[in-house]
Parts: sequence; C-alpha cells; structure tokens
Amino acid sequence: MKSYQKLTAAQPAACRVEEEGAAPVPSGHGKLAPWWVGSGLLVAAVLLSTITVWVLRQVSGGWLGPTAPPKCLVVPESRRFDCYPERRVVVTQELCESRGCCFIQSPPLAEGKQGVPWCFYPPDFPSYTLESLNQTALGMVGLLVRREKAYYPRDIGKLRLDVEFETDTRLHIKITDAANPRYEVPLDVPRVTKRAENPIYSLNFSWDPFGVLLQRKATGTVLLNTTVAPLIFADQFLQISTSLPSKFLYGLGEHRGSLLHSLDWNTLTLWARDVSPTESFNLYGAHPFYLLMEEGGNAHGVFLLNSNAMEVALQPAPGLTWRTIGGVLDFYIFLGPDPNMVIQQYQQVIGFPAMPPIWALGFHLCRWGYGSSNETWQTVRAMRNYQVPQDGQWNDIDYMDGYRDFTLDSQKFASLPSLVEDLHKHGQHYVMILDPGISSTSPHGSYWPFDEGLRRGLFLNTTQGQPLIGQVWPGFTAFADFSNPDTHQWWLENLQHFHAHVPFDGLWIDMNEPSNFMDGSEDGCPPGELDNPPYTPAVLGDSLSAKTVCASAKQKVSVHYNLHNLYGLMEAKATASALIRIRGKRPFLISRSTFPSQGRYSGHWLGDNRSQWKDMAYSIPGLLSFSLFGIPLVGADICGFSGSTSEELCTRWMQLGAFYPFSRNHNTQNEKAQDPTVFSPTARTAMRDVLLTRYSLLPFLYTLFHRAHLQGDTVARPLFFEFPRDEATWELDRQFLWGQSLLVTPVLEPGVDSVTGYVPQGTWYDFYTGSSVNSSGEMLKMSAPLEHLNLHIREGSILPTQKPGTTTEATRGNPLRLIVALSSHATAWGDIFWDDGESLDTFEKGNYSYVVFNVTQNIFTSTVLHASTEATKVAVGTLSIFGVQKPPSKVLLNGQEKPFSYLDNQVLNVSDLGVSLSQGFSLQWL
Repeated sequence: MKSYQKLTAAQPAACRVEEEGAAPVPSGHGKLAPWWVGSGLLVAAVLLSTITVWVLRQVSGGWLGPTAPPKCLVVPESRRFDCYPERRVVVTQELCESRGCCFIQSPPLAEGKQGVPWCFYPPDFPSYTLESLNQTALGMVGLLVRREKAYYPRDIGKLRLDVEFETDTRLHIKITDAANPRYEVPLDVPRVTKRAENPIYSLNFSWDPFGVLLQRKATGTVLLNTTVAPLIFADQFLQISTSLPSKFLYGLGEHRGSLLHSLDWNTLTLWARDVSPTESFNLYGAHPFYLLMEEGGNAHGVFLLNSNAMEVALQPAPGLTWRTIGGVLDFYIFLGPDPNMVIQQYQQVIGFPAMPPIWALGFHLCRWGYGSSNETWQTVRAMRNYQVPQDGQWNDIDYMDGYRDFTLDSQKFASLPSLVEDLHKHGQHYVMILDPGISSTSPHGSYWPFDEGLRRGLFLNTTQGQPLIGQVWPGFTAFADFSNPDTHQWWLENLQHFHAHVPFDGLWIDMNEPSNFMDGSEDGCPPGELDNPPYTPAVLGDSLSAKTVCASAKQKVSVHYNLHNLYGLMEAKATASALIRIRGKRPFLISRSTFPSQGRYSGHWLGDNRSQWKDMAYSIPGLLSFSLFGIPLVGADICGFSGSTSEELCTRWMQLGAFYPFSRNHNTQNEKAQDPTVFSPTARTAMRDVLLTRYSLLPFLYTLFHRAHLQGDTVARPLFFEFPRDEATWELDRQFLWGQSLLVTPVLEPGVDSVTGYVPQGTWYDFYTGSSVNSSGEMLKMSAPLEHLNLHIREGSILPTQKPGTTTEATRGNPLRLIVALSSHATAWGDIFWDDGESLDTFEKGNYSYVVFNVTQNIFTSTVLHASTEATKVAVGTLSIFGVQKPPSKVLLNGQEKPFSYLDNQVLNVSDLGVSLSQGFSLQWL
C-alpha cells in the first residue's frame, strides 16, 4: 500500500541527500507509513473513527453520506486534499469514486464559501515512484515513473527530476516530461556553475510514493513535504501538494485582501484579468510566489516559475496545493533565513528592480475626463497657484482621437504640445496612457499603427492565421504580439512619431491583461482543449477567454494559453526599451498587468479602485504584497478611481498616498474633481503639508530605491520584516515602514481624531517634533486630527531629508537636514545615495555619490565612500539629533565651535552647517 507521510525531524527519510555531495543513500525500503496514524494504532483509529462517524451522522442529519472505507476515515478533515477541484460540479460519490478517491459529504456552507472537500485522496492513491537518482555536478537528476494512470487525459508516465543546489540559501527543483519538450517560461534566470558548498537546508526524498522533503538544518523545521498527496502530471493538469510549517503565508498575487492569507480552505487563482479589485477574484497580475514565516521568526519563500492559468489551494492542515494547466513544475526555494533575505534571494532569480528617475517619486495627478488639454492645464496652474507639490501631469484615453493609440484629439487637445512645453519649463513631466489594442476599423492607409502592424504580421492571430479581432475602447481592435521582437521595433517607431509631436516623459500601459470587452474575439473561440481545457482553474467568468482573447490565439513564442500571464510583462519590456531609445534617460513606466521580473521594467498601480474607506485600507496590503513581488514602485489611485470621494476621505487618503512609493491621485470621468485644489482651505493645506513632508523625505526614499535596485531591499515594508521574532507584527497590514526606520500609521476610518497602531519594542521618535515614545511592543493610541499623519523614526537610524520645494527639481537644490534618532546606546547609522536623478546606469558607471553617516560617543561622522560632481551641488544645512539626554555645553564642527539649540524634549539642533555633501565632516557635542 502506498501512503503519504508527514516528515518530522526525528523520522528517517526514504532517501537522504547529503550536502557534502555524496551519492543519495536509500534508507530502508523507501515506503512510508500513513502520516496521520502510527502503525500500531491503525486498527484502534479505524474503530474510533467509525464510532465518531456514527455519532456525527446522528447529529448532522445524515450529511456524511454512505459509510466510507476505513482508510478514508483516518484522514483528518484539515488534511483532506481535494481530488475533485472542478467548480460548478456537484461532486457525487459516484463521480468521486470513479477517480479512486474517498467520499465523505459535509454540511453545505454559505454560497461562495469553500469548505472541507467531499472528495479527497486516500492514503494509497497511486502516484509516481522515484526509479533512479544520480549525482550531477550541480545536484541530481532522477526518473519518476507512474504505473497507474491518473484521471486527466494525456497523463505523462515518465518524468525527469532535476535538482540543483544553486546557493547555500537557494534550491532549484524542476519536474518535467522525461521524453518530450514542454513549454517553459521564457524568463532569464541565473545559471550557476558550481554546487552550493554549505547549504542551510537538507533535502530528502521518498522513493515510493515519490516526495520531496525539505528541512531547515538549524531548526529541523520541515519546509516542504510533498508526500501528503499524489503528484499528478498530465499534459494540461499538473498538481503537487505540500504541508506547511505554519499558517503565516503571504504573497500569491494579485488579489485583494489582507496581507496574511487565510488557510481556511482558500483558493487563490492566478490568471490576469481586467476587473475592479474585489475580494476572491483573480486580478490584473500573476505572481506564483509565497513567503512563509516559521515558528521562531525564520522565513522561507517558494517560487513556481510557471505562467499558465493556475490556482493555489490553501487548507488548515496547514497545507498548500499548486494546480496549473500547462508548462512544467519549476520551483525555486529561498531559505532566508529572515524575510528581507528571502525577498532579496527571490530577486536574485527574477531580477532586481530598475532605478526610477527621481521625478517618478514626486506627486502625480491624473483623471479620466479632463475633457481638454486646456482644462488639464488649468489644473496644473491651480496646483502651482496653491503651491501644492507636483512632478507629473497625466492624461487618460480622452487625449486620443477616437481612443486610438498614437493619435491626438486635434480639437480638444490641440494645446497639448504647449502644455508639455510649459511643464518642462517648470521642471515637471508629462505621462500619457497607452493600450495594447490597436484599432482595426480605420480606412486602409489612414492609420499607420494598424496598417504597418498588419503588413509586418505583428498581431495575435487566430488558429486560422488571421489577426484576432476583439473590442476595446476604440471599437474593434487587433492586439500587438509583444512576444515578437519585431513588434518591439514597430512599437518604438510609433512612439517616436508621437514623441516628435508630444514629447512625453513617461508612459502608462493599461488594459494589458490583455483586456477585451468581448469573450475571446468577434467570432468567439474555436472548439479545442486550449480554449476548453480538461480542467479550468477558478477564474472569474469560468472561462479562460472571459474578457480577454482566446487561449488558442497564436503568438510568436507560443500560444496565448501559455503566454497570457506574460502579456503585461512583455509589453513593459518593449515600452521601457523604447523610452530609453527615445529619451536616453531612465524610463518611467507604470503597468497594470504584471508578472515576476516586472520590476526590472515598470512600476504598478493597484487598478480601478473605488472612493471608499475599505479601498483605502486594502491598498496597504496591496502595496506590501508588491514589495514582496520585487515591484517596489507601487501605489493605489489616491482618493479612489470610481465613485465620488468626500473631503475627509480624500484628506486621509492623500496622507496615506503621500507614502505610497508611487504617489498618484486619479479618478474617473463624470465624477467631481478630487485634486487638492478643489477642496476647502483646511483640507487643501493638510494635503499640501503632507506632500511637502514626502518631498522633504525624497533623499531617504531615493536611497531606499537605490538599495532595492542594488540588492533587492524592499521600500515599503511590512513590520514583520524588521521584527520577525515579534509574532504580534505578523498579521499587521494597517501600518507599514519605509525601509528599516520610518513607521507610517495612517487613519483608515471616518470620523475619528485618533488612531491606534502597533509600536514595536524600543524607542521611537515623533518625526515632526523629535519627542520619544518608549514601547514594550504594544498597541498605542495616537492623536490624529484631520491635518496630521503619524510618523515615527526608529531609534538608531539617520534619515537624510531636504528642505522641500514644489517639484523634485526645485527640492534637489535645497540644503539637506539630517535627522539623527539616537538608540538607547546613543548610536545611530544612515546613508544617502545621490546622483543626477535621471541618467542611465549611474551606479554601474560610477557616476554617483554614496555617503555614510554614523554616531557614536557623541560624535556624528559623515564619511564619503564614493564621490561625484553632483554631490558638490548640495550642502548639509542642519543636523537634528533626537534623544540627546542632557544639554551640551558646546558643539564642534570639524573642531570649530558652532551655535546650537537644545529643546526640553531632548532635541539638539545645529543649523547653518554649510558643508558640501561631497566633503566628509564630524560634529561633536560635549
């Protein structure tokens, strides 16, 4: 009898792979006892289960159905792995048993809620056997054989197992067809040449049934145990399950919900879809990566490199099932051991994010429905008149002629070139929207983008080889095939033509799931197993073609069935490349649909949200999830896209949005305006003030983005990343950090003048006043009148700030103020990265300055580790030191006495320093 076992640290595995590189040694005969019962207790457990079932049947009105075989009764409810996951099917005992599975009926749940599966795998369900396992230079290669076919068509009987010990903290496991090539994601991943020497993990295998058993050496924690359910690998149905070491699981986007996922029979679907963010729906992007916190504060991550339609089923065991309908099972496991390191290790595989231009970190303003370039211009002037900071002015699709890409409404937007010229004169920038659907109905010869794309064969085609025609904003459209390198050149040429007329600075690529107002095409979709696969994951609309193109559509690299989730990534890659060619500077690009590695090319906004308080609250787990996904340049539409905002909601949202890494206020047509200038003087002042606070922090924020680009640090960060051993932080998603040291606690409810937030253990300083808060790790109530956002600086940190202007260009010339937050040991550390803010590859070319700040024994030291001419253009003007326990008698700058002020709340201020950032200096207080 085959069975599925949970491995504990004390149990021998069927095959142990020694890290020193010795050949795998089988231990015993390679068969495992049932993991939910000890062998000596099997009979007793069956008898007890039978009695329990009889009792439950009496109290549940007979919902358990016919008596199940003893082997089924011993499987606890939380560990029942679903054998019949099909939706819209009432699973009967006959259907279930036709698959060779156990059937125990449970009471019905409320509509739309999942519960314990009625049909689940028995302990002896047939799976693969590990027939052979041989050493390779980087790891191992094995052969998996299935002798009894599973229940999906074109079951693959022989699989190849490849294991590579890539680094001491990264393991790569790939399972694919042993005989025939299969589609694999065309993503550049690192190729190692040497096997890891001292991995912090130990890998074991079960031979029969095959299973992967992965442990963390230091703690013995079992991170993966895939013997809990059978491996299924058919042509269009691939499934593998694992136990989890805890219930604290994050990631698996894109979805709306809490940062921490529920494991209460929760299925998350990954299939890019245009739909307003709604709980339980598959949204715009697909990110098959999760991070899990282990008991004690360690963390690990798992990435399935697969772009097909997919669902991930979570259950309270705790356990997880990956279910995808194509490609291969290509896993990367990251051992951390802390959550920051897990995300860095993940980005070492998918690529580090691009360094944005500094102006991308300013405030952006947009709406669909300005109606004209003159009205857009009036808004820009009003923002300047009220001295509200703004770097980017955007337009939605209303600037186009008939909503067609690369066109301009010559009547309503005739003055757009002049507006863009005016923006540039004021140190501001222009961003416009583009959609991938190209209008197909213009008379031949009148619309070059379609005519030329058709001539070159650059659109998605039907199975008959003709352009697939759907419908988007301009009406009937063809869809650019960005998997074709020739499309990148055509896209560049279109953008060059338009830029010659309207010299835009950045681009906003929307509708790139791709979105389609039809299901499939104007002719529907053809019959066949691409558009109607044997198994369809739980996608919104119950069809792969729902509000997108046919899965059978032909693209250069493969069929859309395989490439759908990559569409936004491929468009972003083409667009970023075009922006570099056109402007010769760092590209600024925001995309709606995303996939792993997207951060290399674009940022992301969280889609078409609503002007509601809950939407504002949900934006925080949204932006934190994208930090996990390696896309740090992320934010939500401030004040909400659809519906009408209120003054209170918009004020609170502007306060929160000022701390989105990507900060943009945007709303829809036919709703009242919601830019800061349209509100009362009180609200407008509160909005202006919080934006000035953001602009003052630009040196700090820019340095965080440099760290993200250089080594994969997060910018906006969950609290548990910094306090992983404090389990009270593991569920927090109504606050966040910038980097290690700035705690943001926004108001997310109406009608209040205070907010309760968690303050981790230690000393924290009020950002505005420098007053200290000593916390034991507790929830604290903070005053929060409408004009106030609570910000606290963590002890031991130094924040580079700057006197704010109303643009990033104006701000960059102002003197710096360094804020020192002393630790309980009177020490602190910080740094600043400084360059020209827009040139390509400044770090890689050495055209930057990097300065480290340090405080110890009442001496502040600025040390220049790398210098460029840009740093000579900015001076350090003020040093503010929080937590100075007693008034100094004197302050010395490079040995020379300087005037200072000392406040009762233990803040020391030294002004008029006048020291160039490019020069090291020291300041001592005695």
